Amino acid sequence: MKKLLLASTSTVHGKPYLTYLFDALKIHFKGIDEILFIPYARPGGATHDEYTAVARKAFSQIGIKVKGIHEFDDPIKAIKEAKGFFTGGGNSFVLLNDLYKINALPALKKAILKGIPYFGTSAGSNVAGLSIKNTNDMPIVYPPSFDALGMIPFNINPHYLDPDPTSKHMGETRETRINEYQFFNKIPVIGIREGSWLEVKGNEIVLRGELTAKWFVTGEETIELKTNTKVS
Repeated sequence: MKKLLLASTSTVHGKPYLTYLFDALKIHFKGIDEILFIPYARPGGATHDEYTAVARKAFSQIGIKVKGIHEFDDPIKAIKEAKGFFTGGGNSFVLLNDLYKINALPALKKAILKGIPYFGTSAGSNVAGLSIKNTNDMPIVYPPSFDALGMIPFNINPHYLDPDPTSKHMGETRETRINEYQFFNKIPVIGIREGSWLEVKGNEIVLRGELTAKWFVTGEETIELKTNTKVS
């Protein structure tokens, strides 16, 4: 049974990296002492080693060791032997492009479908959907395809922001952009606000966290999904 935890963000205001998710992560990775970190989403600034060190420090607080996929001579073998996965945030195009470069998607899909727990934040959550077409990131690289892992039957828009009625900004809102996407695509989209996440167990998907999420289906009225309710 596949098990995924897909968060909008790694960090919420006023709390250190990942700490707001610690309780959920302890359950998600119960009985697992080491996970494989995929740091490919960072397009610049922190190196893979530096990014992995950040993840390693956070997970050490809940008794879990972290090894970066880039530390292995054979990354596909590392995926096949991993006890759990964490794919960090950054740029979804960079992340997916690097996963395609090493042909990681088939092995990663197979491992997740076998029941190896997967955890993603932001870009790491985007790649769990059918495609990354609903990312907020700029396409600074061009992956061979926008098709992603397909572990859930819809796409994610992380960091979802509601229109601000007091703002004088005249550009398109996040809702407008998603509606434009659905003019050409029939795939549903969930807009997850900061501090919320999806818990996936087999075919059951539940919204967790303190905030509601926005559910977009082509040709239907947009609705608010309450926390702790099933997404279908």
